[in-house]
Amino acid sequence: MFPIKLKDGNQAAAEELVREFAPRGPGVEEGTLSFRVYRDPANPDYLLFVEHFANQAAYDEHTGSAAYKELIAGQFANLIVEFVEIDHELLVSL
Repeated sequence: MFPIKLKDGNQAAAEELVREFAPRGPGVEEGTLSFRVYRDPANPDYLLFVEHFANQAAYDEHTGSAAYKELIAGQFANLIVEFVEIDHELLVSL
């Protein structure tokens, strides 16, 4: 889980990059079990990434992909103030 504060006025640009990234990155990664990005209508310039991976190797593949390096570590990183990685182990899923 990644709560991400965006630089002021970058919500639309960030959302566009996420939409471009989803089918090129997590959409084709076998080990990405789910990839969801939420916006908070009451909190502009903020996104919440919620991602689930099969294992550490799948996460490493995800963050090492060309799409991730170009769109997330590259372009998206320029739009953020900060992010915090919150790691959890899945207990229950329906």
